[in-house]
Amino acid sequence: MAEPSPPEAGPDGTGDHEVRLQKLLAQSGVASRRRCEELMLDGKVTVDGEVVTRLGTKVDPRTALIRVEGRRLPPVSPNVYLALNKPRGVVSTMSDPQGRRTLSDLVAERPERLFHVGRLDTDTSGLLVLTNDGDFAQRLAHPSYEVDKTYVAEVRGDVAKATLAQLREGVTLEDGPVTVSAVRIVQRGSGKTIVELVIHEGRNRIVRRLLDHVGHPVTQLTRTRIGPVALGQLKAGELRELTNDELGELLDTTQL
Repeated sequence: MAEPSPPEAGPDGTGDHEVRLQKLLAQSGVASRRRCEELMLDGKVTVDGEVVTRLGTKVDPRTALIRVEGRRLPPVSPNVYLALNKPRGVVSTMSDPQGRRTLSDLVAERPERLFHVGRLDTDTSGLLVLTNDGDFAQRLAHPSYEVDKTYVAEVRGDVAKATLAQLREGVTLEDGPVTVSAVRIVQRGSGKTIVELVIHEGRNRIVRRLLDHVGHPVTQLTRTRIGPVALGQLKAGELRELTNDELGELLDTTQL
């Protein structure tokens, strides 16, 4: 197979895909063009690990690793990265032989072929990340990258301080130990407790099994955060694009 041709050079010897750095920063929503120039002159912008202070420097937005004040600016890409608030009762697949409502029903108007990163139980609501970037989806779902996932669970009974300590120390289930990064009480009520816990594992029904193991069966469960991506005010069944800061942090976490 023939080697791909290099990009054609423009009048100044740069590739056709290259753009002025301050223009790219402004178009990406970092700040106004003037403020982006100030950030460059102040030494707060790096490209591929090198500080760039010369105005007019050109970069390839598809491949350059750009940081502004330490924050990663995602490369220009045809891929999409979406946050979805999955309602209860929706199956975390793109099709279902039993005819149940699936993620495909929620993204029917999107033209891309989307992958869901991990899954949520049918009776669990909350945050899912969807993308057409297969490498990103595979890495984000892999436990070796230890992306924290935050859940809010309503459980039966009054959760004692000793139970919180037990969870923080780690619990061993039938398929192995579970590490809980953080856990706290959100609210106590009559015969129930709302707890928030953070884990980075994605084993099947892991949160429900974990809380059931310590004597507090889950009656309602919502995932509220994946790494830097928060569910926020996103309504059930709605989508939004990840912000540059969210995507940049996830790309760093997954070493892409």
